[in-house]
Amino acid sequence: MTVSSRTKSISLAFVIVLLSVSVAFASGGESHADSGALLKDFVYRLIAFAMTFGILFYFARKPAMNALKERREGIAKQLEEAQKAREEAEVKFAEYDEKLSKAEAEIEQIAAELKQEGEAERDKIIASAKEQAEKIKKEAEKSAAFEVARARAELQQEAARLAVELAEELLKKNVNAKDQSNMVDEYMKKVGELH
Repeated sequence: MTVSSRTKSISLAFVIVLLSVSVAFASGGESHADSGALLKDFVYRLIAFAMTFGILFYFARKPAMNALKERREGIAKQLEEAQKAREEAEVKFAEYDEKLSKAEAEIEQIAAELKQEGEAERDKIIASAKEQAEKIKKEAEKSAAFEVARARAELQQEAARLAVELAEELLKKNVNAKDQSNMVDEYMKKVGELH
C-alpha cells in the first residue's frame, strides 16, 4: 500500500467516524428526560466515541507512523544524494582547477621556449648578416660612398625579411590552432583593456 492510498484510507475512516458521531448526536432528539438518562446517554456516547477513536487510532497509527518513517527516510536519502552530488562537484572543480593550472604552466613553458628559439634564430640571422655585410663591405670599398650606403640599406631589409620569414615559419611550426586562438583572445583582451 502506498503512502497516498494509506492517507486516503485514513482520511475516509476519519470522515466516516465524524459522520457517525454527528448522526448519533443528531438522533438524540429533544425529549425531556431526567438527568440520569441524559448522563447515561452521555456516557454511552463518550464510550462509543472512545471506542471509535481507539479503533481509528489502532488502524491508523501504524500506516501514519510508516508514512512518517518513509518521509523521514526519503528526506535523509535526498540529503545524502545532495551531499554526494556536492562532493562530486567539488572533486570536478578541483580537477578542472588543476587542469587549468597545468595548462597555464604549459602556456608559459611554450612561450619561454618560443622566446629562446626566437633569440637563437635572431642570433644566427645576425651572425649570418654580419658575415654577408663583411663580404659586401670588402667589395663596396672599391665603389663610391653612395654604393656603400645603398648596400647597407639592402642588407638591413634582407635581414628584416629573413627575421620575419623565420619567425613566421617558427610560428607555423610551433603554434597550433588552440595557441593561435589563445593569442587572439589575449590580444582582444589587451585591446579591450586599452579602450
